[in-house]
Amino acid sequence: MIGRIIETEDCITEGVDWLCANDPKMAAAFAATGPLPLRRNPDGFAQLLSAIVSQQVSVASANAIWARLETAGLLTAEAISGKTHDALREIGLSRQKARYALALAEANIDYHALREAPTEQVIKTLTAVTGIGVWTAEIYAMFSLGRADVFAPGDLALQEAARILYDLDERPKEKALRQMAENWSPWRAVAARQLWAYYHVAKDREGIR
Repeated sequence: MIGRIIETEDCITEGVDWLCANDPKMAAAFAATGPLPLRRNPDGFAQLLSAIVSQQVSVASANAIWARLETAGLLTAEAISGKTHDALREIGLSRQKARYALALAEANIDYHALREAPTEQVIKTLTAVTGIGVWTAEIYAMFSLGRADVFAPGDLALQEAARILYDLDERPKEKALRQMAENWSPWRAVAARQLWAYYHVAKDREGIR
């Protein structure tokens, strides 16, 4: 099943209301952060290519490389697949990222079909591509497809926010946070937005260890 799709600010409000009514800690977090962002992105090849470009580099570096790809007209699978590995490296991609970009271009993903696919199938399809991990696939499902009940427990900021908000002795690992997130279903994607927002508040207040 696909479940709810987050499309508007009203969807976020509905999710927040549910979380606050069912979890006092989430209510406290919302009181600290205020309204949450919609955060809906386009779907498709370019969005995943952008995720690859952004891996393990600064925002400034990623933006510079993306600008070069855009100028060269290399934002589609067809354009990327028509380039050699060396040509992509000349534009600024590392050896590894050039390989990932070509793998994504050659994967022939049906992005329109993903819109109607169960989330588990979306994750399976995307992680089958070299260079696309579970975190990237979950973020894509959450923000590009608008899935309301997706979470990304491997995200360090979510782990740290959960540690602070729930007064945990240590940052929960991915498996533990995934189990915690079951309590936030069917609005796990809104819970993720709430924890990311709370992370910034908590960071300003006490720092992140």
